[in-house]
Amino acid sequence: MNGLILFIGATFILWMGSSIFIPLLVAGFLWYLINATATYYRKLIPFTPDQKWVTVSLTILSNVLAIGTFCGLIYLFATHVRPMFSELLAALPNIQAKLDTLWAYISKTLGINITSDALPNITTIVSNIGSSVAKIATSMGMVIVYMMFMFVEQSTFHKKFAELFPNKNQSKKMHYILSSINENMKKYLFMKTLLSAITGALSYFLMHILGLEFAGVWAFVIFILSYIPTIGAIISCALPIVFALVTFDTINEPVLIAAGLIGLQILFGNILEPKLTGKTLNLSTLAILINLVFWGLIWGVAGMFFSVPLLVATFIITAQFDSTRWIAILLSADGKIPNKSED
Repeated sequence: MNGLILFIGATFILWMGSSIFIPLLVAGFLWYLINATATYYRKLIPFTPDQKWVTVSLTILSNVLAIGTFCGLIYLFATHVRPMFSELLAALPNIQAKLDTLWAYISKTLGINITSDALPNITTIVSNIGSSVAKIATSMGMVIVYMMFMFVEQSTFHKKFAELFPNKNQSKKMHYILSSINENMKKYLFMKTLLSAITGALSYFLMHILGLEFAGVWAFVIFILSYIPTIGAIISCALPIVFALVTFDTINEPVLIAAGLIGLQILFGNILEPKLTGKTLNLSTLAILINLVFWGLIWGVAGMFFSVPLLVATFIITAQFDSTRWIAILLSADGKIPNKSED
């Protein structure tokens, strides 16, 4: 009973404090991603850090390269993708009209007596998603401040950790937990971002070659929604496919686009990602979907975006304590959970 009360109380706090927790999560996500990218850059630099000044120099260089990479991506989005979004928003009423016409034709052909009013309103959906994104965008100042403090203080984390857990056994256990979360999270976020970027890029070339309008927008949507498990892949494929159906005069292009996008999702999401992330996502599909709904109800689109990293952290933490290992077992895909550190 106490556990249920604690869960309800924590859920209420998370829901009420979304304006604080979401920017902090975004900052932590970007901080993790930049550090993971910097780590991989250090592996690519052919120098042996046998002296302290060399280690420091390599760390600074890799961090600069990682930050520069993300600044370049932001510039690419601002100059190429964002203008397309404005054009797409202006074209939404016309797209909705074409979708209604297509549905009327399908209904008449199949003899289905359902009016176009039953179709989802694209403008309303986009507006709702846009409002969620706008909330995150308006808090970017806070996100940047959080990130700056994270980078400044990350060199003192070990000292603070040692003072926080002076007991040797406690310190060893907590260090193991945090190290596991850090290692798995960096690996997941870096690989997920890399595969999502490759999927988005290949999707763009496919749609651009076939002449689909706003190919850059759809590719960006595919990249972003790849972070949302299962539902993200379905929506990211459905949107450009439906758009292709209402804009092309023949069925050939939509069929090719559908085959290409679905094939890319299967290749990168179902085949390559599990192999590259290893045991990081040894999670039950049902647990992922329940977790997705839970965080979506609390934080909307932002909660769905961060649902998997939060579940990974929960999976690792609950596996380290006897009283909560049963939760980790339920969350796992096959009952195998991370090894428990010795007390």
